Amino acid sequence: MNEETLKDRSLTVLLALVSIAFIWILLPFYGAAFWAVILAILFAPLQRRLQLKFGWERNLTSLLTLSICLLIAILPVIVLSSLLVQEGVALYKNIESGELDIAGYVAQFKHILPPYFQHLLDRFGVGELNGLREKIVKSAMTGGQDLAAQAFIFGQGTFEFIVSFFIMLYLLFFFLRDGAELARKVRAAVPLEEQQKRRLQLKFNRVVRATVKGNLLVAITQGALGGLIFWFLDIPSVLLWAVLMAFLSLLPAVGAGIVWVPVAAFFLLTGAIWQGVVLGLFGVFVIGLVDNVLRPILVGKDTRMPDYMILISTLGGLAIFGLNGFVIGPLIAALFMSSWDIFIETKPRVQLP
Repeated sequence: MNEETLKDRSLTVLLALVSIAFIWILLPFYGAAFWAVILAILFAPLQRRLQLKFGWERNLTSLLTLSICLLIAILPVIVLSSLLVQEGVALYKNIESGELDIAGYVAQFKHILPPYFQHLLDRFGVGELNGLREKIVKSAMTGGQDLAAQAFIFGQGTFEFIVSFFIMLYLLFFFLRDGAELARKVRAAVPLEEQQKRRLQLKFNRVVRATVKGNLLVAITQGALGGLIFWFLDIPSVLLWAVLMAFLSLLPAVGAGIVWVPVAAFFLLTGAIWQGVVLGLFGVFVIGLVDNVLRPILVGKDTRMPDYMILISTLGGLAIFGLNGFVIGPLIAALFMSSWDIFIETKPRVQLP
C-alpha cells in the first residue's frame, strides 16, 4: 500500500467518523433540520423570483420569503392544532356527561346484526348496554387523565419545542439564502458523473415538491369535503373528523374512506337511509374523486412512481419516522429507484451467444 492510498483511506475514515458524530449531535433536532430543508426546497423558487424582480440583496429576499412561509405554511398549522385540542376536550366532556351516548349507538347497531355477530359481541364484552356505558365512561375518564398527563409532559417539553421551532426558522433562513451554494458543494462531493448527480438532485427536488404540495393539497381538500358533509349530516366533532380524514388521506387508495365508510354503513344499518346514501354517494363521487384525479396529477406524475410504491413507502415512512415519514418514505423510495436505474444503465451489458 503506497502513501497516497493510505492518505486517501485515512481521509475517508476521518470523514465517515466526523459525519457520524455530526449526525449524532443533530439527532435531537433532526425534525427541525429536516423541515427546514423541505421548506427551503419548496420556497426557494419564490425567493429566486423576488431576487430577480426587485434586485434586493439575498438577506432581504430570504427574510421576506421566510415571513411568507410563516404566514401561509406554519401559522395555520398552529391555529388548527389549537382548535383541534379544544374539539378533543369538548368531545371528551360530551362522552363523560352522557350527551354523546356511544354505548347506545353500539347497542342499536348490535340489534341489527345477525345472531351470530351479536353472540360474538357478547363474547367480547360489548353486548350489555349498562356495562358498555360504564366501560366507555371509565375509558373516557382514563383518557382524560392520560390527556392531562400528556399535557403536563408537553408543558415540560415546551422549551424544547420552542428551541426546535426557532432552530428550524434559523436554518430555513440560511438554507433560503445559501441553498444553491450548499447544493453545489454537496454535488461536488458526490463521487458520480455530473449528469448522474444532476439527475438525482432533480429527482430529490421533484419528489419533495410533489409529495409535500401534492399530498397536502389532496389532504386539505379531502378533509374539507369530509368535514363539510359531516357538518351537513349533523355529525358531532366535525373538525376532529375532518382533520382525521385529512391525515388518513396521506395514504393512497384507502385514505379518508377509513372514516366515512363505517359512518355511512352505520347510518344504513340503523335506519338512517338518506343520511347513509348521501354520505356514501358523496364519499365515492366527490371525496374519492379527489384521490383518484388529483393525486395522480399532483403526486404520481411528478414522482413517476407507481401507486403501490407510493403506498408502501408512505406506510413504511410513517411507521418508522412518524409524521415526517410521509415525505421521507416516498423520497427514499424514489432515490432507491433512480439509483438502481443509474446502476443498470452504467453496467456493461452481457452479450448472449
